[in-house]
Amino acid sequence: MFGGGDQKLTPKDSEISLQPPINPRAMVISDPSAALNIAGQNSPNVIAGEDMQNGPLIQQAGSIIIHSKQLQDDLQELGQRIKHHEDNIKYLKTQKTKLEESILDMTATLEKYHKTSFSSIQNQDIRSKKNQDIDISKSEEETLGNILKHEKSAAALLCMIRSQPESQASDHPLTKDVLGIVATLGKVDDDNLSRLLAEYLGLETMLAVVCKTYEGVKALEAYNKEGLINKSLGLHALAASTRRSLDDPFLVICLENLRPYPGDFLADDPQRRLDLLKPRIINGETPPGFLGFAVNMINIDRTHLYYTVKSGFGLRETLFYNLLSRLQVYKSREDMLKALPYIPDGAISLDGGMIKSPGMFRLGPPREDVKFPVGFERLSLPEKYLEIENQIKETKWKKDRMAEDLVREQSYLDHARVNYEIKKQEFLKLIAQSSMYTAQVARAPAPR
Repeated sequence: MFGGGDQKLTPKDSEISLQPPINPRAMVISDPSAALNIAGQNSPNVIAGEDMQNGPLIQQAGSIIIHSKQLQDDLQELGQRIKHHEDNIKYLKTQKTKLEESILDMTATLEKYHKTSFSSIQNQDIRSKKNQDIDISKSEEETLGNILKHEKSAAALLCMIRSQPESQASDHPLTKDVLGIVATLGKVDDDNLSRLLAEYLGLETMLAVVCKTYEGVKALEAYNKEGLINKSLGLHALAASTRRSLDDPFLVICLENLRPYPGDFLADDPQRRLDLLKPRIINGETPPGFLGFAVNMINIDRTHLYYTVKSGFGLRETLFYNLLSRLQVYKSREDMLKALPYIPDGAISLDGGMIKSPGMFRLGPPREDVKFPVGFERLSLPEKYLEIENQIKETKWKKDRMAEDLVREQSYLDHARVNYEIKKQEFLKLIAQSSMYTAQVARAPAPR
């Protein structure tokens, strides 16, 4: 434990004083044993053997003295315990504050790296970079165009507003909490994989609106007393102001309410991919044709890569982990079917095979038009960046443990204070009893 150690300390007077909360002038005797000693010195009637009539009083007085001494010892011990827990709490709060400040400082340092070092593209010359930017831009425009085709959808309305040059969508009270549309928050390496993932997720999910908080979700739609949609508020009012109708139902995903991925990330991975346990066949190897997990094949650009919700989790471990979970990707349908016993959460194959979940197979040609853009902005992470990122993780872990220790110490302190108050009231009651017995002994008739 921290703080108090084994040295004897008394509790703070302002919180746990031994003195009773009454007028000290009305309190003739403050210590039962001292009071009875005084009575014994001033009255010959208390001398043992002189008057057997006072025997019971003397015995009761002796019992009070013993009990008083025990209560004083208990109060002293509880006082030390309270002081010990108070010191521990003070120390833990100080350390927790230091850890929080350290996290803020390191996060600020990462932001500086993000603005400077991340602008470089690894292993590419200027010409190839320009070509890549053109390809990515073309793919993004295609995705946006396909979203806008769904004119009566919330996704089309939000994309239309944000695409306008004069748009102030990021400051609009309705849309400032909207992070984007699912189809616009990630990219993949090739068009075939994009088509497969879009088919697996379905059009409604690809067009889902992603909000940061639940407050943002509630702002999108309001209802009247009858439970019907109030079209003069929320996105419906925004659609009316642009002479559009919002007739299609739409899915909204709230990031802060999603259950995040509980594991670790791949070491030294700029994309912060999840360290998922790969399927293993009997010989310990991965199944033939296994390419990886779909959640790790989504490429998140630097605009959103380090975005986190209040709990500290990012898009991959919240949004995409909840959408794709441990969906496996195989080279061919034949490989996927051979690996069927090792597929607990669904799989897709690059030649169009799809298992939605164990026992559910998707057949027929794909038809989804809204896909993820194709492209990958490769990031070059400096070694110092990864070192600081690991330090932040470790510091957050320490802070969480510190918070748990604080809760535990506070419960110990509360328990000790309750016991102290009980003992104190018992001690005050004993003082009152000792005063009564002293008065009785003093009034007892002298022996004849």
